[in-house]
Amino acid sequence: MGENTSSANSRTELREGELMKFRFLLGAVALVQSLAMAMPTTTNAQERVLRAVLDAELQVLDPIASTSYITRSYAYMVYDTLIAVNTKGEYKPQMLESWEVSADGLTYTFKLRPGLKFHDGSAVTSEDCIASIRRWGGRDGLGRRLIAATKELVAVDAMTFRLVLSRPFGLVIEALGKPSSNVPVIMPARLASTEPSRPITEAVGSGPYTFNPATWRQGDRAVFMRNPNYVPRSEPADGLTGGKVAHFDRVEFVSMPDASTRINALLTGDIHYIQRTSPDFIPQLRRNRQIKFTTEPGLAQQMGAVRLNHAQPPFNNPLLRKAFQQLMDQEEFMAGTGLPPDLYMAGCYSMYMCNSPYASDAGAEALRNVSIDRAKQLMREGGYNNEPVVVLQSTDVPVINAIALVTIDRLRRAGFNVVPRAADWSTVAQLRWSKEPADKGGWSLLPIVWFGYDLESPLTHYGIGFNCSDGYPGWSCDERSKTLLEQYVTVSDPVKRREIAFELQARAHDIVSVTLAGQYSSPAAMRADLHDYIDIGIPIFWNVRRQ
Repeated sequence: MGENTSSANSRTELREGELMKFRFLLGAVALVQSLAMAMPTTTNAQERVLRAVLDAELQVLDPIASTSYITRSYAYMVYDTLIAVNTKGEYKPQMLESWEVSADGLTYTFKLRPGLKFHDGSAVTSEDCIASIRRWGGRDGLGRRLIAATKELVAVDAMTFRLVLSRPFGLVIEALGKPSSNVPVIMPARLASTEPSRPITEAVGSGPYTFNPATWRQGDRAVFMRNPNYVPRSEPADGLTGGKVAHFDRVEFVSMPDASTRINALLTGDIHYIQRTSPDFIPQLRRNRQIKFTTEPGLAQQMGAVRLNHAQPPFNNPLLRKAFQQLMDQEEFMAGTGLPPDLYMAGCYSMYMCNSPYASDAGAEALRNVSIDRAKQLMREGGYNNEPVVVLQSTDVPVINAIALVTIDRLRRAGFNVVPRAADWSTVAQLRWSKEPADKGGWSLLPIVWFGYDLESPLTHYGIGFNCSDGYPGWSCDERSKTLLEQYVTVSDPVKRREIAFELQARAHDIVSVTLAGQYSSPAAMRADLHDYIDIGIPIFWNVRRQ
């Protein structure tokens, strides 16, 4: 994946013929070797089982301590949220029965719906909610802003609690209903009292599935069992809202790193769902009536990106960041992924995703005609002295790996001293937090994929909302952006908010907090007998059933 231009041309010629046959022959051998280990031997024949291969292996069981999407997927199985968002972008009560807002907009009163219980049998109370919100608010960027604006967060009774603001904050409901990492899940107060950067290892939520860490076999599978005590809401499921009805007794997240093995397992029915289909296999699978794809509408799409480390040389130098910005030819990056052309959009310079409410070209003038020659000129002006550029390369996530390979190629063509550091995503997810210099385990560039829901607002955007913060690696800090973010929080006029969002985007492009590789859809593939899957870009397995 992600070859340079000449090899990409060769791959295009082979994709429908020899390459596909070759990979399937290799996959057949790998299948025999891996399925014996990967397929279960103890599943009750009467159990309704769904086996899914997600885009990375589960490593961390704490959705507050980690922003990894695989941990987010785990969290939606095990935990529930106070508020959730539907497919129309509306925020609805989930664990809550209702909420009320005072006339001055400073006091929110929340009431839990009856009958909520954690997996250990204890009732969900206001104290659990308060502790969970505070822990989330100590870690998440939007959560920190909410807590900073909070004067009081107290229990009224076991089922009711109150949040009183010290100053206007117009995003309380959106914050508590945040759909993506870090998701403000509710856990027992005894666990929520844990310092937010220290991962918890227990898995006690109130969601539709339970998880026993003792049965978790890393490198093999994570097994979730239907929670028989879960009481779904009465409304039909819609996005992340409504009745979370678990139709499968058992859901397994199966580790299967080899792409061809995954595809063969899907075709034989040993695997039922693959979150991210290797691009080379999409054309053939589209012709198979036993397989169907999700559509990933709107913000359910992804944005390829490269996050720059502002804390260490060479990209603590603004001119060298500008030099790297000139290497971001989106057409080359997207073609390098191997995705069919109808699944990607090159030339999208909106930090908030194209075709989203805040889509804009603000500040993107310098990105329209990027040039390696211009990058070389900026390198000379910036005094580049052959400092190592460490690229964190996630080898087991196809699109991220492709973006990394194109990044490495274009850096070398410009004359940067490139040091690739290849590892699986779970390892990279830990390495990216290092602030050490490059020669002591640090890094310079992080090729990454971000989910559209995380980018729809300046406050949740990893390249904007974490400005001057340790909440997300990269450590960019811009005083003007800091002022604009504070204004955005307090302004209620939607027109003014859009204006501020556009200026924040222009600042992000100007300081090069992140560069954009292109917007794309990476659809999930599943067996055609699965029905009622909720297609919102997040792999959720309630509501879906087999017919």
